[in-house]
Amino acid sequence: MEKSRFIKLFLATALVCQAAVCQAADFHPVTHRQIAGVMGVGGAPWLVRPEREADERPEQALDAIGIEKGSTVADIGAGVGYFTWRLAQRVGPAGTVYGQDIQPGMLVQLQKNMAARKITNVKSVLGDYDDPKLPKDSLDLILLVDVYHEFSEPVKMVDRMRESLKPGGRLVLIEYRAEDPNVPIRPEHEMTVAQVRAELEPQKLKFEKSIEVLPQQHIIIFRR
Repeated sequence: MEKSRFIKLFLATALVCQAAVCQAADFHPVTHRQIAGVMGVGGAPWLVRPEREADERPEQALDAIGIEKGSTVADIGAGVGYFTWRLAQRVGPAGTVYGQDIQPGMLVQLQKNMAARKITNVKSVLGDYDDPKLPKDSLDLILLVDVYHEFSEPVKMVDRMRESLKPGGRLVLIEYRAEDPNVPIRPEHEMTVAQVRAELEPQKLKFEKSIEVLPQQHIIIFRR
C-alpha cells in the first residue's frame, strides 16, 4: 500500500474511534485481548468509503465464502448494509437476510439503502450487546465483517449466535490480520487466527478453515 493511502486509512480509523459509542475497557476472558469500542452512527461514512471495495474486496470475499441461493443468512453488525445488499442479491428472492445491528440509527440507514436498491428480502433486526435477537435453529450462515472484535459480551453473543444456526450452519468472521504489520488498523481492531480459534472453539464451534485471499483480512469459518 502506498504511503499516502496508508496514512489516510490510519487517520480515518482514528476518526472512527472518536465516533465510537463507547470506549472499550474490557478484555476477553480467554485471550485477554482488548475489546474495541463500537462504531457509532457518526462513523457511518467510513462504512461506504470509496476505498473500501479495493481494500476489502467484498464480492471476492463472498465468492470465497460461498452463498447459496435460497439460504437464510444474517449480517451481524450490518451497519448501513454494505454487505447486506450483496448477501440479499446472492440468496435471491427465495432467501432471507437478517440485517442486524445494535444501533437504531444504523438500521434506519440500512432500510433506506435497501429500499433504494429495491431489495425486499432483508429483515432488519435491532439486537442487544449480549443477544443478536435472531431466531433459533434457523440460519445457514452468520457473517460478521470487522465486528466480532467489538463485542462487549463476546461469550454471550457467540452462544446466542450458535443457537441461531442450523446444525452444520456456518459462522464466518472477516477480521483484519493482526499478524501483518503492514495493515494500517489500530491493534484492538485486528485479530489473529489463533486468537479467534482460542475464543470460539471452546464455545462448541468447529473450526473449518481460514481463507487468505483478501489484501488485509482473514476469512475464518466455523460450523455448529
